[in-house]
Amino acid sequence: MPQRAQSADSQAITPPADPVIQQDFVIGGITLSAILLLVGTGTSWLSSLTGIADMIGSSRGAITATLLLNIALILFGWRRFRDLRAEVTLRADAETKAHFLAMHDPMTGFLNRRAFSLAANENMKLWRERGLIPAALVIDIDAFKSINDLFGHASGDHVILATAGRIVECCPPDAIVARLGGDEFAVLMAQRQGETLLGDVGDMLTHALSEPIAIDGNIVATSSSIGGAVAEDEQHSLDTLLRHADSAMYRAKKLGRCRYERFDEAMGAALNQRDMVERELRSAIAKDDIYPMYEPLVDLASGQTVGYEMLARWDSEALGSVQPTEFIAVAEAAGLVSALSDQLFRKAMADAAQWPGDLALSVNVSPVQLRDPWFAQKMLRLLAETGFPASRLIIELTESAIVDNIPLAQAVFTSLRNQGIRIALDDFGTGYSSVANLRALPFDSLKLDQEFVTKMGSDPERASIAEAVLQLGQSLGLPVIAEGIESLDIAERLGGLHCHIGQGHYFSKAMSQEAVMDIHDNRSESQARSA
Repeated sequence: MPQRAQSADSQAITPPADPVIQQDFVIGGITLSAILLLVGTGTSWLSSLTGIADMIGSSRGAITATLLLNIALILFGWRRFRDLRAEVTLRADAETKAHFLAMHDPMTGFLNRRAFSLAANENMKLWRERGLIPAALVIDIDAFKSINDLFGHASGDHVILATAGRIVECCPPDAIVARLGGDEFAVLMAQRQGETLLGDVGDMLTHALSEPIAIDGNIVATSSSIGGAVAEDEQHSLDTLLRHADSAMYRAKKLGRCRYERFDEAMGAALNQRDMVERELRSAIAKDDIYPMYEPLVDLASGQTVGYEMLARWDSEALGSVQPTEFIAVAEAAGLVSALSDQLFRKAMADAAQWPGDLALSVNVSPVQLRDPWFAQKMLRLLAETGFPASRLIIELTESAIVDNIPLAQAVFTSLRNQGIRIALDDFGTGYSSVANLRALPFDSLKLDQEFVTKMGSDPERASIAEAVLQLGQSLGLPVIAEGIESLDIAERLGGLHCHIGQGHYFSKAMSQEAVMDIHDNRSESQARSA
Protein backbone atom coordinates (compact mmCIF):
# COMPACT_ATOMS: atom_id res chain seq x y z
CA MET A 1 0.00 0.00 0.00
CA PRO A 2 1.17 3.56 -0.54
CA GLN A 3 2.54 5.33 2.48
CA ARG A 4 -0.33 7.25 4.11
CA ALA A 5 0.01 10.82 5.28
CA GLN A 6 -0.42 11.74 8.90
CA SER A 7 -3.51 13.75 9.70
CA ALA A 8 -3.30 17.07 11.46
CA ASP A 9 -4.71 15.46 14.63
CA SER A 10 -2.25 12.58 14.75
CA GLN A 11 0.86 14.52 15.62
CA ALA A 12 1.01 13.03 19.17
CA ILE A 13 0.81 9.23 19.16
CA THR A 14 0.84 7.17 22.40
CA PRO A 15 3.51 4.46 22.04
CA PRO A 16 2.63 0.85 22.89
CA ALA A 17 3.93 -0.74 26.09
CA ASP A 18 7.62 -1.59 25.82
CA PRO A 19 8.05 -5.42 25.71
CA VAL A 20 11.48 -5.09 27.30
CA ILE A 21 9.98 -3.32 30.35
CA GLN A 22 7.40 -6.10 30.61
CA GLN A 23 10.19 -8.69 30.55
CA ASP A 24 12.05 -6.80 33.29
CA PHE A 25 8.98 -7.04 35.55
CA VAL A 26 8.90 -10.80 34.98
CA ILE A 27 12.60 -11.12 35.78
CA GLY A 28 12.11 -9.00 38.91
CA GLY A 29 9.21 -11.20 40.03
CA ILE A 30 11.20 -14.37 39.57
CA THR A 31 14.12 -12.91 41.53
CA LEU A 32 11.85 -11.77 44.35
CA SER A 33 10.25 -15.22 44.56
CA ALA A 34 13.68 -16.79 44.78
CA ILE A 35 14.63 -14.48 47.66
CA LEU A 36 11.39 -15.27 49.53
CA LEU A 37 12.02 -18.96 49.03
CA LEU A 38 15.50 -18.50 50.38
CA VAL A 39 14.18 -16.68 53.45
CA GLY A 40 11.43 -19.29 54.00
CA THR A 41 13.81 -22.24 53.97
CA GLY A 42 16.79 -20.42 55.29
CA THR A 43 16.39 -21.45 58.98
CA SER A 44 17.32 -25.11 58.58
CA TRP A 45 19.97 -24.28 56.03
CA LEU A 46 21.40 -21.61 58.29
CA SER A 47 21.45 -24.04 61.25
CA SER A 48 23.35 -26.55 59.20
CA LEU A 49 25.82 -23.93 58.15
CA THR A 50 26.12 -22.80 61.77
CA GLY A 51 26.88 -26.32 62.91
CA ILE A 52 29.55 -26.65 60.31
CA ALA A 53 30.88 -23.26 61.29
CA ASP A 54 31.01 -24.32 64.99
CA MET A 55 32.95 -27.39 63.96
CA ILE A 56 35.52 -25.33 62.16
CA GLY A 57 35.41 -22.53 64.72
CA SER A 58 33.71 -19.85 62.57
CA SER A 59 31.10 -17.50 63.93
CA ARG A 60 27.39 -17.32 63.07
CA GLY A 61 27.76 -13.57 62.23
CA ALA A 62 30.30 -14.24 59.48
CA ILE A 63 28.03 -16.75 57.76
CA THR A 64 25.06 -14.41 58.00
CA ALA A 65 27.06 -11.50 56.55
CA THR A 66 28.22 -13.68 53.65
CA LEU A 67 24.66 -14.73 52.87
CA LEU A 68 23.36 -11.16 52.95
CA LEU A 69 26.22 -9.98 50.72
CA ASN A 70 25.38 -12.59 48.09
CA ILE A 71 21.74 -11.54 48.13
CA ALA A 72 22.78 -7.91 47.69
CA LEU A 73 25.02 -8.84 44.75
CA ILE A 74 22.14 -10.72 43.13
CA LEU A 75 19.87 -7.70 43.44
CA PHE A 76 22.54 -5.30 42.17
CA GLY A 77 23.28 -7.53 39.19
CA TRP A 78 19.61 -7.82 38.33
CA ARG A 79 19.13 -4.03 38.50
CA ARG A 80 22.19 -3.43 36.35
CA PHE A 81 21.00 -6.01 33.84
CA ARG A 82 17.62 -4.25 33.69
CA ASP A 83 19.24 -0.81 33.14
CA LEU A 84 21.45 -2.14 30.36
CA ARG A 85 18.48 -3.71 28.60
CA ALA A 86 16.58 -0.42 28.85
CA GLU A 87 19.54 1.49 27.39
CA VAL A 88 19.89 -0.96 24.51
CA THR A 89 16.18 -0.64 23.82
CA LEU A 90 16.38 3.15 23.75
CA ARG A 91 19.30 3.03 21.35
CA ALA A 92 17.51 0.57 19.11
CA ASP A 93 14.41 2.77 19.10
CA ALA A 94 16.50 5.82 18.25
CA GLU A 95 18.21 3.99 15.39
CA THR A 96 14.84 2.82 14.08
CA LYS A 97 13.48 6.37 14.23
CA ALA A 98 16.59 7.79 12.58
CA HIS A 99 16.34 5.23 9.80
CA PHE A 100 12.67 6.10 9.27
CA LEU A 101 13.42 9.82 9.13
CA ALA A 102 16.28 9.17 6.71
CA MET A 103 13.90 7.39 4.35
CA HIS A 104 10.61 9.27 4.85
CA ASP A 105 9.24 12.77 4.72
CA PRO A 106 8.54 13.68 8.37
CA MET A 107 5.34 15.63 7.59
CA THR A 108 3.45 13.22 5.33
CA GLY A 109 5.12 9.91 6.10
CA PHE A 110 5.71 9.43 2.37
CA LEU A 111 9.03 8.16 1.08
CA ASN A 112 11.59 10.87 0.43
CA ARG A 113 13.43 11.24 -2.86
CA ARG A 114 16.29 8.91 -1.92
CA ALA A 115 14.07 6.14 -0.57
CA PHE A 116 11.68 6.53 -3.50
CA SER A 117 14.54 5.99 -5.91
CA LEU A 118 15.63 2.79 -4.14
CA ALA A 119 12.10 1.36 -3.87
CA ALA A 120 11.10 2.41 -7.37
CA ASN A 121 14.12 0.88 -9.09
CA GLU A 122 13.58 -2.42 -7.28
CA ASN A 123 9.87 -2.52 -8.10
CA MET A 124 10.34 -1.52 -11.73
CA LYS A 125 12.57 -4.54 -12.20
CA LEU A 126 10.04 -6.88 -10.56
CA TRP A 127 7.12 -5.44 -12.52
CA ARG A 128 8.91 -5.87 -15.83
CA GLU A 129 9.70 -9.50 -15.00
CA ARG A 130 5.93 -10.00 -14.53
CA GLY A 131 5.09 -8.31 -17.84
CA LEU A 132 3.83 -5.08 -16.27
CA ILE A 133 4.67 -1.56 -17.45
CA PRO A 134 5.94 1.05 -14.95
CA ALA A 135 4.10 4.38 -15.05
CA ALA A 136 4.68 7.57 -13.08
CA LEU A 137 2.86 10.74 -12.09
CA VAL A 138 4.47 13.99 -10.97
CA ILE A 139 2.13 16.28 -9.02
CA ASP A 140 2.78 19.94 -8.24
CA ILE A 141 0.42 22.11 -6.18
CA ASP A 142 -0.53 25.24 -8.13
CA ALA A 143 0.36 28.64 -6.62
CA PHE A 144 1.47 27.06 -3.35
CA LYS A 145 3.64 30.06 -2.49
CA SER A 146 0.57 32.29 -2.63
CA ILE A 147 -1.17 30.02 -0.13
CA ASN A 148 1.77 30.39 2.27
CA ASP A 149 1.85 34.15 1.75
CA LEU A 150 -1.90 34.65 2.21
CA PHE A 151 -2.69 32.19 5.01
CA GLY A 152 0.67 31.44 6.64
CA HIS A 153 3.02 28.46 6.65
CA ALA A 154 0.88 26.49 9.12
CA SER A 155 -1.95 26.60 6.59
CA GLY A 156 0.49 25.63 3.88
CA ASP A 157 1.44 22.55 5.91
CA HIS A 158 -2.25 21.73 6.27
CA VAL A 159 -2.64 21.89 2.48
CA ILE A 160 0.37 19.56 2.06
CA LEU A 161 -1.17 17.02 4.45
CA ALA A 162 -4.61 17.24 2.84
CA THR A 163 -3.07 16.83 -0.61
CA ALA A 164 -1.06 13.83 0.55
CA GLY A 165 -4.17 12.19 1.97
CA ARG A 166 -6.09 12.68 -1.28
CA ILE A 167 -3.21 11.26 -3.30
CA VAL A 168 -3.30 8.07 -1.21
CA GLU A 169 -7.06 7.76 -1.64
CA CYS A 170 -6.82 7.98 -5.43
CA CYS A 171 -3.81 5.71 -5.99
CA PRO A 172 -3.87 1.91 -6.29
CA PRO A 173 -2.83 -0.04 -3.15
CA ASP A 174 0.53 -1.15 -4.58
CA ALA A 175 1.57 2.33 -5.75
CA ILE A 176 4.77 3.87 -4.40
CA VAL A 177 4.24 7.45 -3.28
CA ALA A 178 6.88 10.05 -2.44
CA ARG A 179 7.15 13.69 -1.54
CA LEU A 180 10.00 14.93 -3.70
CA GLY A 181 10.19 18.25 -1.88
CA GLY A 182 8.15 21.34 -1.12
CA ASP A 183 4.85 21.04 -2.98
CA GLU A 184 5.89 18.28 -5.39
CA PHE A 185 4.90 14.61 -5.18
CA ALA A 186 5.58 11.53 -7.29
CA VAL A 187 3.64 8.29 -7.73
CA LEU A 188 4.95 5.09 -9.32
CA MET A 189 2.55 2.34 -10.34
CA ALA A 190 2.33 -0.64 -12.66
CA GLN A 191 -0.19 -1.16 -15.44
CA ARG A 192 -0.80 -3.82 -18.06
CA GLN A 193 -0.33 -3.32 -21.78
CA GLY A 194 -3.28 -1.32 -23.13
CA GLU A 195 -4.57 -0.45 -19.68
CA THR A 196 -5.59 3.15 -18.93
CA LEU A 197 -4.75 3.10 -15.21
CA LEU A 198 -2.31 6.03 -15.42
CA GLY A 199 -4.81 8.33 -17.13
CA ASP A 200 -7.64 7.24 -14.84
CA VAL A 201 -5.61 8.00 -11.72
CA GLY A 202 -4.40 11.28 -13.22
CA ASP A 203 -7.98 12.41 -13.89
CA MET A 204 -9.12 11.32 -10.43
CA LEU A 205 -6.30 13.27 -8.82
CA THR A 206 -7.04 16.37 -10.89
CA HIS A 207 -10.61 16.36 -9.61
CA ALA A 208 -9.77 15.42 -6.00
CA LEU A 209 -6.97 17.96 -5.65
CA SER A 210 -9.15 20.79 -6.96
CA GLU A 211 -11.59 20.46 -4.05
CA PRO A 212 -11.35 23.38 -1.58
CA ILE A 213 -9.69 22.80 1.79
CA ALA A 214 -11.13 24.21 5.04
CA ILE A 215 -8.45 25.65 7.33
CA ASP A 216 -9.36 27.41 10.58
CA GLY A 217 -12.64 28.69 9.19
CA ASN A 218 -11.10 29.73 5.86
CA ILE A 219 -11.88 27.99 2.58
CA VAL A 220 -8.66 27.65 0.58
CA ALA A 221 -9.10 27.08 -3.15
CA THR A 222 -6.34 24.82 -4.39
CA SER A 223 -5.47 22.76 -7.45
CA SER A 224 -2.57 20.77 -8.84
CA SER A 225 -0.90 20.29 -12.20
CA ILE A 226 -0.18 16.64 -12.97
CA GLY A 227 2.07 15.05 -15.55
CA GLY A 228 2.15 11.35 -16.42
CA ALA A 229 4.52 9.12 -18.35
CA VAL A 230 4.84 5.41 -19.16
CA ALA A 231 8.14 3.49 -19.44
CA GLU A 232 7.13 1.26 -22.34
CA ASP A 233 10.75 0.91 -23.42
CA GLU A 234 12.58 -1.42 -21.03
CA GLN A 235 15.66 0.77 -21.40
CA HIS A 236 13.87 3.69 -19.76
CA SER A 237 15.29 4.28 -16.30
CA LEU A 238 13.46 5.79 -13.36
CA ASP A 239 15.21 9.12 -13.99
CA THR A 240 13.99 9.14 -17.60
CA LEU A 241 10.44 8.21 -16.56
CA LEU A 242 10.27 10.98 -13.94
CA ARG A 243 11.80 13.47 -16.32
CA HIS A 244 9.12 12.71 -18.89
CA ALA A 245 6.38 13.01 -16.27
CA ASP A 246 7.90 16.28 -15.06
CA SER A 247 7.90 17.64 -18.61
CA ALA A 248 4.22 16.73 -18.95
CA MET A 249 3.48 18.43 -15.64
CA TYR A 250 5.07 21.68 -16.84
CA ARG A 251 3.00 21.46 -19.99
CA ALA A 252 -0.10 21.19 -17.80
CA LYS A 253 0.94 24.38 -16.02
CA LYS A 254 1.47 26.20 -19.31
CA LEU A 255 -1.97 25.13 -20.51
CA GLY A 256 -3.68 26.74 -17.54
CA ARG A 257 -2.94 24.53 -14.51
CA CYS A 258 -5.41 22.27 -12.68
CA ARG A 259 -5.14 19.58 -15.32
CA TYR A 260 -3.49 16.28 -16.22
CA GLU A 261 -1.22 15.89 -19.24
CA ARG A 262 0.51 12.75 -20.51
CA PHE A 263 3.96 12.76 -22.03
CA ASP A 264 3.87 12.20 -25.80
CA GLU A 265 6.18 12.17 -28.81
CA ALA A 266 5.91 15.93 -29.34
CA MET A 267 7.05 16.53 -25.78
CA GLY A 268 9.82 14.02 -26.33
CA ALA A 269 11.05 15.91 -29.38
CA ALA A 270 10.93 19.19 -27.44
CA LEU A 271 12.79 17.60 -24.54
CA ASN A 272 15.47 16.26 -26.86
CA GLN A 273 15.80 19.70 -28.42
CA ARG A 274 16.14 21.27 -25.01
CA ASP A 275 18.82 18.73 -24.05
CA MET A 276 20.73 19.55 -27.20
CA VAL A 277 20.46 23.28 -26.57
CA GLU A 278 21.71 22.81 -23.01
CA ARG A 279 24.70 20.74 -24.13
CA GLU A 280 25.65 23.25 -26.80
CA LEU A 281 24.99 26.16 -24.45
CA ARG A 282 27.38 24.79 -21.84
CA SER A 283 30.03 24.51 -24.52
CA ALA A 284 29.28 28.01 -25.84
CA ILE A 285 29.61 29.55 -22.38
CA ALA A 286 32.87 27.73 -21.83
CA LYS A 287 34.15 29.05 -25.19
CA ASP A 288 32.69 32.54 -24.62
CA ASP A 289 30.79 32.28 -27.93
CA ILE A 290 27.66 34.23 -26.96
CA TYR A 291 27.98 37.91 -27.79
CA PRO A 292 26.08 41.18 -27.24
CA MET A 293 24.26 43.27 -29.84
CA TYR A 294 22.80 46.71 -29.22
CA GLU A 295 19.35 48.11 -30.05
CA PRO A 296 19.05 51.93 -29.98
CA LEU A 297 16.89 53.73 -27.42
CA VAL A 298 15.51 56.84 -29.13
CA ASP A 299 14.07 60.01 -27.63
CA LEU A 300 10.71 60.29 -29.42
CA ALA A 301 10.63 64.08 -29.09
CA SER A 302 14.08 64.83 -30.55
CA GLY A 303 14.82 61.65 -32.51
CA GLN A 304 18.22 61.41 -30.83
CA THR A 305 19.69 58.12 -29.61
CA VAL A 306 20.03 58.25 -25.83
CA GLY A 307 21.33 54.75 -25.21
CA TYR A 308 21.28 51.10 -26.24
CA GLU A 309 19.72 47.95 -24.89
CA MET A 310 22.05 44.96 -24.88
CA LEU A 311 20.58 41.86 -26.53
CA ALA A 312 22.24 38.43 -26.41
CA ARG A 313 22.98 36.59 -29.63
CA TRP A 314 24.22 33.04 -30.24
CA ASP A 315 25.24 31.47 -33.54
CA SER A 316 25.80 27.79 -32.82
CA GLU A 317 27.74 25.56 -35.19
CA ALA A 318 25.42 22.66 -34.41
CA LEU A 319 22.10 24.49 -34.03
CA GLY A 320 22.48 27.59 -36.17
CA SER A 321 21.10 30.89 -34.88
CA VAL A 322 19.33 30.22 -31.57
CA GLN A 323 16.71 32.68 -30.37
CA PRO A 324 17.41 34.38 -27.02
CA THR A 325 13.98 33.39 -25.69
CA GLU A 326 14.99 29.75 -26.19
CA PHE A 327 18.53 29.64 -24.86
CA ILE A 328 17.97 32.05 -21.96
CA ALA A 329 15.07 29.91 -20.71
CA VAL A 330 17.33 26.85 -20.91
CA ALA A 331 20.10 28.74 -19.10
CA GLU A 332 17.71 29.63 -16.27
CA ALA A 333 16.46 26.05 -15.92
CA ALA A 334 19.98 24.58 -16.07
CA GLY A 335 21.53 27.01 -13.58
CA LEU A 336 23.71 28.66 -16.25
CA VAL A 337 22.14 32.11 -16.37
CA SER A 338 24.51 33.73 -13.85
CA ALA A 339 27.63 32.60 -15.72
CA LEU A 340 26.10 33.63 -19.06
CA SER A 341 25.02 37.04 -17.78
CA ASP A 342 28.41 37.74 -16.20
CA GLN A 343 30.08 37.17 -19.56
CA LEU A 344 27.60 39.31 -21.48
CA PHE A 345 27.48 42.13 -18.92
CA ARG A 346 31.27 42.33 -18.81
CA LYS A 347 31.49 42.57 -22.61
CA ALA A 348 28.65 45.09 -22.83
CA MET A 349 30.08 47.35 -20.11
CA ALA A 350 33.51 47.27 -21.72
CA ASP A 351 31.92 48.19 -25.08
CA ALA A 352 29.74 50.94 -23.59
CA ALA A 353 32.73 52.47 -21.83
CA GLN A 354 33.93 53.45 -25.35
CA TRP A 355 30.66 55.18 -26.31
CA PRO A 356 30.08 58.92 -25.96
CA GLY A 357 29.55 59.84 -22.31
CA ASP A 358 25.86 60.68 -22.62
CA LEU A 359 24.75 57.21 -23.84
CA ALA A 360 23.17 54.73 -21.42
CA LEU A 361 23.50 50.95 -21.45
CA SER A 362 20.39 48.94 -20.60
CA VAL A 363 20.68 45.25 -19.63
CA ASN A 364 18.07 42.63 -18.79
CA VAL A 365 18.34 40.74 -15.50
CA SER A 366 16.84 37.29 -15.00
CA PRO A 367 14.49 36.56 -12.07
CA VAL A 368 16.98 33.85 -11.08
CA GLN A 369 19.73 36.45 -10.68
CA LEU A 370 17.56 38.70 -8.55
CA ARG A 371 17.18 35.90 -6.00
CA ASP A 372 20.92 36.05 -5.37
CA PRO A 373 21.49 38.23 -2.27
CA TRP A 374 24.94 39.15 -3.66
CA PHE A 375 23.61 40.29 -7.02
CA ALA A 376 24.13 44.02 -6.34
CA GLN A 377 27.71 43.44 -5.25
CA LYS A 378 28.41 41.40 -8.39
CA MET A 379 27.12 44.20 -10.60
CA LEU A 380 29.28 46.76 -8.79
CA ARG A 381 32.31 44.52 -9.23
CA LEU A 382 31.70 44.35 -12.99
CA LEU A 383 31.39 48.12 -13.15
CA ALA A 384 34.69 48.50 -11.33
CA GLU A 385 36.43 45.96 -13.58
CA THR A 386 35.26 47.61 -16.81
CA GLY A 387 35.42 51.24 -15.70
CA PHE A 388 31.84 51.88 -16.82
CA PRO A 389 30.03 54.59 -14.78
CA ALA A 390 27.16 53.30 -12.66
CA SER A 391 25.09 56.38 -13.54
CA ARG A 392 24.91 55.26 -17.18
CA LEU A 393 23.69 51.74 -16.41
CA ILE A 394 19.99 50.80 -16.56
CA ILE A 395 18.91 47.42 -15.19
CA GLU A 396 15.67 46.00 -16.57
CA LEU A 397 13.69 43.67 -14.33
CA THR A 398 10.54 41.81 -15.31
CA GLU A 399 7.40 41.94 -13.22
CA SER A 400 7.59 38.22 -12.41
CA ALA A 401 11.06 38.67 -10.92
CA ILE A 402 9.79 41.27 -8.49
CA VAL A 403 6.57 39.77 -7.16
CA ASP A 404 8.35 36.58 -6.08
CA ASN A 405 10.03 38.39 -3.18
CA ILE A 406 9.22 42.07 -2.64
CA PRO A 407 11.45 42.50 0.48
CA LEU A 408 14.48 41.06 -1.32
CA ALA A 409 13.75 43.24 -4.36
CA GLN A 410 13.62 46.30 -2.11
CA ALA A 411 17.00 45.45 -0.60
CA VAL A 412 18.59 44.92 -4.02
CA PHE A 413 17.01 48.11 -5.39
CA THR A 414 18.39 50.14 -2.50
CA SER A 415 21.91 48.79 -3.01
CA LEU A 416 21.84 49.47 -6.75
CA ARG A 417 20.28 52.92 -6.63
CA ASN A 418 22.65 54.04 -3.88
CA GLN A 419 25.41 53.63 -6.47
CA GLY A 420 23.52 55.61 -9.11
CA ILE A 421 22.25 52.66 -11.17
CA ARG A 422 18.80 53.20 -12.69
CA ILE A 423 16.10 50.50 -12.67
CA ALA A 424 13.39 49.96 -15.26
CA LEU A 425 10.32 47.74 -14.88
CA ASP A 426 10.31 45.61 -18.03
CA ASP A 427 7.28 44.17 -19.84
CA PHE A 428 4.87 46.27 -17.83
CA GLY A 429 1.22 45.41 -18.44
CA THR A 430 1.59 41.64 -18.66
CA GLY A 431 -0.41 41.10 -15.50
CA TYR A 432 1.80 40.73 -12.41
CA SER A 433 2.43 44.12 -10.88
CA SER A 434 0.14 46.45 -9.02
CA VAL A 435 0.29 50.17 -8.35
CA ALA A 436 1.18 49.29 -4.74
CA ASN A 437 4.30 47.48 -5.97
CA LEU A 438 5.23 50.45 -8.14
CA ARG A 439 5.03 52.70 -5.10
CA ALA A 440 6.89 50.22 -2.86
CA LEU A 441 9.81 49.83 -5.26
CA PRO A 442 11.80 52.85 -6.49
CA PHE A 443 11.68 52.40 -10.28
CA ASP A 444 13.17 55.02 -12.58
CA SER A 445 11.11 54.09 -15.64
CA LEU A 446 8.52 51.68 -17.06
CA LYS A 447 8.87 49.64 -20.25
CA LEU A 448 5.65 49.11 -22.18
CA ASP A 449 5.61 45.56 -23.52
CA GLN A 450 5.79 45.25 -27.29
CA GLU A 451 2.70 43.03 -27.25
CA PHE A 452 0.66 46.21 -26.78
CA VAL A 453 2.78 48.47 -28.99
CA THR A 454 3.03 46.50 -32.22
CA LYS A 455 -0.76 46.11 -32.55
CA MET A 456 -1.85 49.57 -31.41
CA GLY A 457 -3.05 50.39 -34.92
CA SER A 458 -5.12 47.24 -35.40
CA ASP A 459 -6.27 46.18 -31.93
CA PRO A 460 -8.30 48.78 -29.99
CA GLU A 461 -8.10 46.76 -26.77
CA ARG A 462 -4.31 46.64 -26.82
CA ALA A 463 -4.19 50.32 -27.77
CA SER A 464 -6.34 51.13 -24.73
CA ILE A 465 -4.00 49.19 -22.45
CA ALA A 466 -0.98 51.01 -23.90
CA GLU A 467 -2.66 54.38 -23.34
CA ALA A 468 -3.55 53.40 -19.76
CA VAL A 469 0.06 52.43 -19.00
CA LEU A 470 1.31 55.73 -20.41
CA GLN A 471 -1.21 57.66 -18.29
CA LEU A 472 -0.17 55.67 -15.21
CA GLY A 473 3.49 56.43 -15.85
CA GLN A 474 2.70 60.12 -16.22
CA SER A 475 0.70 60.19 -12.96
CA LEU A 476 3.52 58.42 -11.09
CA GLY A 477 6.17 60.65 -12.61
CA LEU A 478 7.88 57.71 -14.35
CA PRO A 479 9.06 57.97 -17.96
CA VAL A 480 7.79 55.19 -20.22
CA ILE A 481 9.89 53.32 -22.78
CA ALA A 482 7.92 51.64 -25.60
CA GLU A 483 9.28 48.45 -27.15
CA GLY A 484 8.49 47.07 -30.60
CA ILE A 485 7.90 50.29 -32.59
CA GLU A 486 7.77 49.25 -36.24
CA SER A 487 6.25 52.24 -38.02
CA LEU A 488 6.26 56.03 -38.08
CA ASP A 489 2.54 56.10 -37.25
CA ILE A 490 3.07 54.17 -34.01
CA ALA A 491 6.07 56.33 -33.08
CA GLU A 492 4.10 59.55 -33.61
CA ARG A 493 1.06 58.21 -31.77
CA LEU A 494 3.18 57.22 -28.76
CA GLY A 495 4.91 60.58 -28.78
CA GLY A 496 1.53 62.29 -28.65
CA LEU A 497 0.66 60.21 -25.61
CA HIS A 498 3.73 61.51 -23.75
CA CYS A 499 5.84 58.39 -24.29
CA HIS A 500 9.43 59.47 -23.75
CA ILE A 501 11.63 56.82 -25.36
CA GLY A 502 11.04 54.17 -28.01
CA GLN A 503 12.89 51.27 -29.57
CA GLY A 504 12.16 48.85 -32.38
CA HIS A 505 12.86 48.02 -36.00
CA TYR A 506 11.48 51.34 -37.18
CA PHE A 507 14.57 52.99 -35.73
CA SER A 508 17.10 50.19 -36.16
CA LYS A 509 17.66 46.52 -35.61
CA ALA A 510 20.19 45.44 -33.03
CA MET A 511 23.74 46.18 -34.18
CA SER A 512 27.28 45.22 -33.33
CA GLN A 513 29.72 47.28 -31.31
CA GLU A 514 31.55 48.21 -34.50
CA ALA A 515 28.34 49.58 -36.04
CA VAL A 516 27.57 51.59 -32.90
CA MET A 517 31.05 53.10 -32.90
CA ASP A 518 30.84 53.91 -36.64
CA ILE A 519 27.53 55.75 -36.16
CA HIS A 520 28.81 57.90 -33.34
CA ASP A 521 32.22 58.47 -34.90
CA ASN A 522 30.51 59.71 -38.09
CA ARG A 523 28.14 61.84 -36.03
CA SER A 524 31.05 63.39 -34.17
CA GLU A 525 32.83 64.14 -37.46
CA SER A 526 29.67 65.75 -38.89
CA GLN A 527 29.26 67.90 -35.79
CA ALA A 528 32.91 68.92 -35.98
CA ARG A 529 32.56 69.96 -39.63
CA SER A 530 29.38 71.89 -38.85
CA ALA A 531 31.17 73.73 -36.07
